[in-house]
Amino acid sequence: MIADAAAQNVAWEERKARERAAGGASSVLDGVGVALPALTRAEKLQKRAARVGFDWPEIAPVFAKIEEELLELRAECAPGADPARLEDELGDVLFAVVNLARHLKTDPEQALRGASRKFERRFRAIEAAVKSSGRAPEALTLDELEAEWRKVKAAERE
Repeated sequence: MIADAAAQNVAWEERKARERAAGGASSVLDGVGVALPALTRAEKLQKRAARVGFDWPEIAPVFAKIEEELLELRAECAPGADPARLEDELGDVLFAVVNLARHLKTDPEQALRGASRKFERRFRAIEAAVKSSGRAPEALTLDELEAEWRKVKAAERE
C-alpha cells in the first residue's frame, strides 16, 4: 500500500527507471516524450537529471543562471542578429525559467496560462477604456497605452 500521491509518484518513477534500465536505456532522460508541451518536457528532463544529482540544492543559483542566460540573449540582440542564435539563447532563458518554476514547485504551464489570462483581461480593459473615450487603441502612442496599462493594473489592486 502506498501512503500518498507523492509516494505513489516516487514508486512509479522508480519502477519506470527499472524498466528503462532493463530495456537497455542508456540515459536517465530516455523516455521523456518529445510530443509533450515544451514547458512540461523541459520540466520532466530537469527532474530526471535532478534524480542523479544534476540540480542546485537551493534557489539562488537558479536566479543567477536566469540572469546569465538573459545576458547571453541580450548580447545576441544586435541589428542583423542571426535568428538561429536568438532562438537558441531565448530557449536557454525559457529552460532556466522552467527550472525556477520547478524549484518553486509551480507548474510552468499553469503559470504561463495564468499570465496569459491576466494579460488578456488587462489588455481588453485598455481597449474598452480607450474606445469609451472615443479613441482607437492604434491611434495612441506606446507611452499612452502604457499609462492605460498602469491604470488598469492599479485598479485591479484596489
